[in-house]
Amino acid sequence: MIPEEIRLGSRLIRLVRGDITAEHVDAIVNATNASLRAGGGVCGAIYAAAGPALAEDARRVMADRGPLTPGEAVATVAGDLHARYVIHALGPVWHGGEQSEAEALANAYRNSIKLADALGLQSIAFPSISTGIYGYPLMNAAHVALRTLRDALKNATSVREVHVVLFDQRTYDTWLGAAR
Repeated sequence: MIPEEIRLGSRLIRLVRGDITAEHVDAIVNATNASLRAGGGVCGAIYAAAGPALAEDARRVMADRGPLTPGEAVATVAGDLHARYVIHALGPVWHGGEQSEAEALANAYRNSIKLADALGLQSIAFPSISTGIYGYPLMNAAHVALRTLRDALKNATSVREVHVVLFDQRTYDTWLGAAR
């Protein structure tokens, strides 16, 4: 499948249907929980593919700083992944849209780009944050994410390429619709 690309001058957002753990990028974003523990879905797949180094570093980060709040992002080693870092971003749980969920979701994407920039990274891969067990409506989340990623890339100093890696066809098709 040919990925969909959104060009922003010399910057690029690429929508890809596939497995985020197979991406060859500087950082892979993990849609995490507040304590950075291995979970199910994308989070579980990232931890499994990364091996024990990721879990060890996540425990160290949690001991140093404590739990994340929605919208925050932190980095750990990537272990056995084809990346230098895993950026753990905590998205919001959907409560009907009346509890600043859109702002927290935008911050999860924005803060991940800012952290990648601070680390001097050029490429980053995101999953669809908060649209699994956190229940954020998929089309709404895609619109918030794409708008935020476009704006964040305009202000980025080192990040040049963003992959949004979507595991199933329904999610990919929804993001394509939002991009168009």
